[in-house]
Amino acid sequence: MSQTTPTPPQAAPVKGTGLAFAYVTTLFFAWGFVTSLIGPLIAAVRRVFELSYAEATLTTFAWFIAYGIASIPAAAILGRLGYSRAIIVALVTMVLGCLIVPIATIVDWYPGVLIALFVIASGVTLLQVGANPLVAALGSAKSSHARLNFSQFFNSLGTTLGPLIAAPILLTGGVFAADAVISDPATRAESLRSIDMAFLAVGVFFAVVAGFIFTARKTINNAAPVPTAEDRMSPLVALKSPWAVFGALAIFFYVGSEVTIGDLLTNFLHSPEILNVPLATAGSMVAYYWGGAMVGRLVGGLLMLTSIRASTILIVNTAVAATLCLVVTQTTGPTAAYAAIAIGFFNSIMFPTIFTLTLERSTAPIPATSGLLVFGIIGGAILPPIAGHIADTSPTLNPVFFVPLAGYLILVVFAFFASRAKVRGDVVVGTPGGH
Repeated sequence: MSQTTPTPPQAAPVKGTGLAFAYVTTLFFAWGFVTSLIGPLIAAVRRVFELSYAEATLTTFAWFIAYGIASIPAAAILGRLGYSRAIIVALVTMVLGCLIVPIATIVDWYPGVLIALFVIASGVTLLQVGANPLVAALGSAKSSHARLNFSQFFNSLGTTLGPLIAAPILLTGGVFAADAVISDPATRAESLRSIDMAFLAVGVFFAVVAGFIFTARKTINNAAPVPTAEDRMSPLVALKSPWAVFGALAIFFYVGSEVTIGDLLTNFLHSPEILNVPLATAGSMVAYYWGGAMVGRLVGGLLMLTSIRASTILIVNTAVAATLCLVVTQTTGPTAAYAAIAIGFFNSIMFPTIFTLTLERSTAPIPATSGLLVFGIIGGAILPPIAGHIADTSPTLNPVFFVPLAGYLILVVFAFFASRAKVRGDVVVGTPGGH
C-alpha cells in the first residue's frame, strides 16, 4: 500500500503559513491550561461543597458534555465564519464563562460553577474544531502529523503549568488549612474566593489571546485553506463515513481515559496506601502526568519525521498505557503512583495522531470530520463519573484504573486497523508516518 498522499495542486506555496502556524499554536496552550484546572478544581469543590467523588466529577461532566452538545454546531460555525472569526468567537465565549464563576461562588451555588464550566468548554470546543485541522493544513502534507504533535506539545505545556499554578491557589488555605472547620462561613468564603481569582485570571488571559488573534486575523486568513462548498455542507455528513465515526469513537475513549486519570490523580496520590502526601502536594504532582505528555509529544513529533509510521507509534503507546493501568490496579505505594504518572508520557501522541489518521481516511469534508472528532471528546464527560462511582464504592482508588485500561485496549484496536487501512487519494492533511 502506498503511504504517500498526493499534494494538491497549487499555483505557488501559500505565504505566511509559518507565522499563522505560530499564532494558532498559542491557542493549544490556552485550552490546555484551562482544561488542566479541572483536576485541582475537583479536589477543591469536593471539600468546599462537601461532595462525594461522583458529585465532584460532575465538574468533568459539565466540561466535556459541552463537546457533545457544541461540536456539531461549532463545525457549522466554522464553515460559515471561517477560521479567524470562529476562533475569536470561541475566545470571547470562554471569557464570558470565566465571568460566571464568581457569580456562582458569591451565591454559593455549585450548579452555577458547572454552568460556567459548560460555557467555557463550549468555547474550547469551537477552538478545537477549527485549530486542529487548521494546523494540519498549514504547511506541507507529509509533515502534518509532526506539525499537529508539535502544536499539541504547547497544549501539554499548558496542561503542565496549569496544576503547578492552580493547585497552590485552589488547595491551600481556607477549608484546606490544618485547623480548618469546613462549616465555618469565613473559611468556606476564603476557598470560594480562591476559585474566583483563578478563573478571573484565566478570563483575562483568554481576553489577551483574543486580542492577539484579532490583530493576526489577516495573516491567518491568508494562510488558511479557502472554504469550499463542500466545507459548508451539514456537519452530519460525517456520520456517513465509517472512518469518521471510528475516529470519533477512538477520541471518545482516549479523552475519557486520559481525563479519568488526570481528574482523580490528585486524590489517588494523596491517599494513604499510595504516597500519603498533602493534597496540595499531590495536586502539584499531577503536573508530572501532563508534563510527561508534553515530553512525549516532542519525542513523538520527531519520530514522525522519520520513516516510522504514525499508526505503529500509536499501537506501541496505547499498548504500554494499557499495561501501566493494569500495574496500577495490582500494586500500591510508589510503584502504583509512578506507573499512573507515567501513563501521561504514552498519552502524548494519541489525540493528534488519531485526529490526523482519521482525517486521512474519512470520506467526509474536513470541517464535518473535525466536528465529529471533537464530538468524541464527550468521552471526558462519560468515563470519569463512572470512575467516580467506582471510587465511592471501593476502599481504595486503584480499581478506577480499570476504566482507562478498557479505553486503551480499544485504542490498540483502532491503531491496528488504521495501520492496515488505505489513505484517501485526495486528502490534504498528511501521510501516515507521523493531540
